[in-house]
Amino acid sequence: MADDLERPGGDAEHEAPPHAAPPSIWPFAFALGIAVALIGLVVSWPVAAIGGAIALVFGFLWIREATREVRGTPPPAPPARADEPEELDEEGNARYPRSVFLEGATLGIGALIGGIVTVPALGFAVLPAFVDQDYDQVDLGPLDNFPEGEWLITTFKSVEDEPEDVSRRTAYIRNNGDRDGQPSFTIISNRCVHLGCPVQPQGLTEEEATEIETDTGPVELTTTEPSGFVCPCHGGAYDIEGNRTAGPPVRALDRYEYSIVDGRVVLGQPYSVGHVEGEGSEALIKAYPIADPGVHVDGLEQYFYPYVP
Repeated sequence: MADDLERPGGDAEHEAPPHAAPPSIWPFAFALGIAVALIGLVVSWPVAAIGGAIALVFGFLWIREATREVRGTPPPAPPARADEPEELDEEGNARYPRSVFLEGATLGIGALIGGIVTVPALGFAVLPAFVDQDYDQVDLGPLDNFPEGEWLITTFKSVEDEPEDVSRRTAYIRNNGDRDGQPSFTIISNRCVHLGCPVQPQGLTEEEATEIETDTGPVELTTTEPSGFVCPCHGGAYDIEGNRTAGPPVRALDRYEYSIVDGRVVLGQPYSVGHVEGEGSEALIKAYPIADPGVHVDGLEQYFYPYVP
């Protein structure tokens, strides 16, 4: 009876099959890094850098694990079963497993197809944000067209080569007189910083406009006497310097840079404003790079909005 008892280390056919290697988490971590990097391209550069670092680290670990056998450091192999003899080549060396080759080929082809599909789409989605971001200078005419202390609704073409209906823009301009021997102007954009609707002056506005021709296109000047500015879309309100006073806007109205060239007012690039202290030529402007409507430019809220290149 003792010979019939099962003893440890019996025949191979009674042994339990070897366990498969546990799945690796490196591919999932690599995919997470790519996702974070893509989100960072929209949100902010620090987030994109973190995602890129994650993808690099876990991508390296994934490649290292996938190529372990190729590099000559295979993991401990389970004992061969009696019914599955190890395949050898003519010289007696173990053959390169077909399963490993097929796995590597599948991953390589999948990565190639993914790159072919993803890179063009990503380029079309992201690249426009980094090119053609400059603004044309606009000749608004001679200084004599802007009487000191008066507000003028100034309509102009922002891009010389585009049709007027496409590039038509409006700014509210006041000549503040001289400051330290230089002309001072307040030039406020009419784009509401809530959702981009055109704000209107609160006050009397002449019906007739004066049109002049300049080197960059026609300019219309209309006299107005505003006590502030208001957005007719959602009730955003601003004071005479463009500071938000009521409604959903998150900051002050944007402004334009300007220069005086040969006695003519030349409009430059727009910029965003957090707040304005003071008035006219004595105003202190907290200026920032141009931002989209609805985006905070200062305070803690600024870190929750996309980066503007």
